[in-house]
Amino acid sequence: MARIGTSLGAIGVDERGAGDAIPLVFLHGVGSDKSAWAPQLAHFGQTRRAVALDYPGYGESAPATPSDAAPHDRFADAILAALDALGIQRAHLCGLSLGGVVAIAIAHRAPDRLASLAIADSFAVHPDGPAILARSLATSADMRALAEARVPALLAANADPTLTAELVKVMASIPPDAFRLACAAVWPADQRGRAATIALPTLILCGTQDRVTPPALSEQLAALIPNSELLFIDGAGHLPNLEQPTNFNVALDIFVARGDVADPELPTA
Repeated sequence: MARIGTSLGAIGVDERGAGDAIPLVFLHGVGSDKSAWAPQLAHFGQTRRAVALDYPGYGESAPATPSDAAPHDRFADAILAALDALGIQRAHLCGLSLGGVVAIAIAHRAPDRLASLAIADSFAVHPDGPAILARSLATSADMRALAEARVPALLAANADPTLTAELVKVMASIPPDAFRLACAAVWPADQRGRAATIALPTLILCGTQDRVTPPALSEQLAALIPNSELLFIDGAGHLPNLEQPTNFNVALDIFVARGDVADPELPTA
């Protein structure tokens, strides 16, 4: 793990792999950091450059720089600056929860930078977003207590206790100010108009036991994004990449490999 300097401040980065295939970039949720993508970096790093990034204020990133943009657009600009610093001109982009919100913002702001879009356990608009934001802000002073109360609700009922403990540790380490900005980026977001204009190949994934962003929200997102694919991951809650990593990786692997073949910038012979 490391951090890279960008035009908008330092961003934490973890990456594996290399090769000619289009890089795959991962964006984490509001209660985690780039470490949430360890199973995906291990898998996809065998065949391509796989990169997980921290948002401003998270992990090894510097705090967010001042901006008049909406928080999810601020995060989108920070991720694009990180891609510039990493020399990644185009990528497959996979975002979970807040990462999905940021991914939609990136697809709106710079569609030419993306070969495809994978959105996991996220939404275009959350009907309970304002209430979740209010509760999150009210309890964010004590991140340890918030993590202990919140993490079990993120996972399926039969989640591994070791995974639960690891997630509590990561969430408890998030600086309150960074968490509040991220909450403002995700829960009030309404990107229905943006989603309807996405022309990229798009895969929408959702755990069948997700109680935070229920499957109905992924169904709504799939209805908004033209020609998108929707796939449910059985037995997973809000974090299918960690709860069911093999199933998650297989689904994403098939999707991005198909995108590599179809990409007009790659050789067809």
